Amino acid sequence: MKYRAEINIMPLKALLDPQGKTITASMKNLGLEEIENVRVGKHINLDVHAGSREEAKEKVNTACKKLLANPIMEYYEFELKEGDVT
Repeated sequence: MKYRAEINIMPLKALLDPQGKTITASMKNLGLEEIENVRVGKHINLDVHAGSREEAKEKVNTACKKLLANPIMEYYEFELKEGDVT
């Protein structure tokens, strides 16, 4: 079975986010004072072939833990969708 994983990786809430702070400050320069607390992360889509949903989750977790996310500075969450997703 083929699954599509949509992964969101964000900086840990306890850590500063310099990119987010820069964007937040720029919003004020654009007259958008109402926008605040911007946090910048990564969104990754990938397809995984697995025999079951549980196996697919394990494979995506492994990819996130070993390559895609830095657990010291980031957390991740993902959603799995079955079949060919465009």
